Amino acid sequence: MVPMNPARRLTDEQLECSAVVANCRMNRERGLLGSNGYDTELGFNPLDFLETQIRKGDTVGWLDLCCGSGKALIEASRWIQDRGWENEIELVGVDLVGMFALTPSGQTRPRLLEASWRTWRPDRAFNLITCVHGLHYVGDKLGLMARAVSWLTANGEFVASLDLANLRLADGRPAGRRVAAALRQAGLSYDRRRRLVRCRGKTSLELPFRYQGADDQAGPNSTGQPAVNSFYSGGIGESRGLWLAEDQA
Repeated sequence: MVPMNPARRLTDEQLECSAVVANCRMNRERGLLGSNGYDTELGFNPLDFLETQIRKGDTVGWLDLCCGSGKALIEASRWIQDRGWENEIELVGVDLVGMFALTPSGQTRPRLLEASWRTWRPDRAFNLITCVHGLHYVGDKLGLMARAVSWLTANGEFVASLDLANLRLADGRPAGRRVAAALRQAGLSYDRRRRLVRCRGKTSLELPFRYQGADDQAGPNSTGQPAVNSFYSGGIGESRGLWLAEDQA
């Protein structure tokens, strides 16, 4: 059973100092393809998605939130360079801990940034935004998703790992079903088997929940690794409380 302390509430500033959040096991060495790759976790090959966008004549951007060491983006960069598409595809990775892998000599390096998910904002829209097993360590998971879907292009796609068991009401009760219903109402989808949330196209996401803090002592989630529980007040039928208007400008 997952340990629970409903009284424990860390702010996101405190959470970013947590050893659980800074762990190096979950996503730091995950590659692009294969049994431990992004394609397995996401259910599709990001390279195929990028190539489809390029064939449409678009200038393409892929943003990977909580990118770990950036290994998957570095591997994708080599694929892009081999095709001579360096000027057509931009790869950006953001992680709280800047322990990024080295890029092989002669290879174009993706833009890898050490930054807080609370304050970082991109300077462009993206065709693809991913967050593979990163939301497990984020305090305001719904807030980060709301920001991320506002950074999509009109036909872009957001895909993120989300374990509903780590979403709680203010009193500690499970909030997963309420959140999943609210996401569907807002036009997003949730795959319960893969534990993936998806959004197609730039979206101004409003959800009836207000963030109340996080607990970094939640214990292992479905991945088997320690995760962070996020607490929210509100629910379906209550006034809308989560809308990050500053990213809609």
